[in-house]
Amino acid sequence: MIDRVIKAISYIFHPLFMPLLGVTLYFSKTPRYIPDPIIKAKIFSITILTVVLPILLFYLLKTLKKVESVHLETTRERIIPLILNGLITFLLVSRVITHNEIEELYYFFIGALCSTFACLILAILKFKASLHMVAASGFFMFAIAISIHFQININGTIALLCIMLGAIATSRLHLKAHTNSELIIGFFVGVIPQLLVLNYWL
Repeated sequence: MIDRVIKAISYIFHPLFMPLLGVTLYFSKTPRYIPDPIIKAKIFSITILTVVLPILLFYLLKTLKKVESVHLETTRERIIPLILNGLITFLLVSRVITHNEIEELYYFFIGALCSTFACLILAILKFKASLHMVAASGFFMFAIAISIHFQININGTIALLCIMLGAIATSRLHLKAHTNSELIIGFFVGVIPQLLVLNYWL
């Protein structure tokens, strides 16, 4: 039973879903008026680019025998998916979430792009940072920044995200998918880029 719960946590909080969660959090908490058709169009586009397209690309890579599983267990397996993810994120900030439209989300994805690039460098150097922690910690930092930026109280959400981070770290350790150092490095790779881009929009 415990193993099933831990595996469920690992899948529910998969890195693929974190960008969409960040966008959903922003639209649900922002005090700015944004027409519903625009919100729906942005969420739909981001879902296609950050969830559906990566899944399709994964199955293509698996067919071509470039990856073995969705967990990307080796650093070699991570290189091509990280490059593709970087290209998708670049497309996102250049076409879907531009600087002139929604500044906060634009820099959120710029931070995510920097994290992806850092993970790629680490993979080339044969270090496997936890992508789960990278994505979740970046989302966590963005939530804190949103709270400060709009001066709104979302302490409950932030507390839940703290629990989420702990659950993800515990699940990855229990599944022996990562070591402590890989989780810690993953956390900082997710947080630091989001901190650096705060200078441009907070």
